[in-house]
Amino acid sequence: MSESPGSTTFGDSPGSGRPARPNRSAPNSPAPEAPDPPGPPAVSYETARAELEEVVRQLEAGGVTLEQSLALWERGEELARTCQALLDGARARLAATDPTRDA
Repeated sequence: MSESPGSTTFGDSPGSGRPARPNRSAPNSPAPEAPDPPGPPAVSYETARAELEEVVRQLEAGGVTLEQSLALWERGEELARTCQALLDGARARLAATDPTRDA
């Protein structure tokens, strides 16, 4: 079989003249990521807050690349959401123990 320069032949069977289709279910393909299950965050409030404080310290200190700054900012946003979710959960627990208490 001769090929013209710059062309690639993928025949799915010898001499078929048809290009092979890519195998979309190759065994080395990564599995689609499952979303995180709902529920309480995996870290404690104190751990998340301490990491958030460290992220803020690094951002304020400077000396990091733009990409590092963006990664730190994104991590800080994630940690802030985690802290807020933990605080909201604590408020809900308190409200459940005293239904007459104003929220």
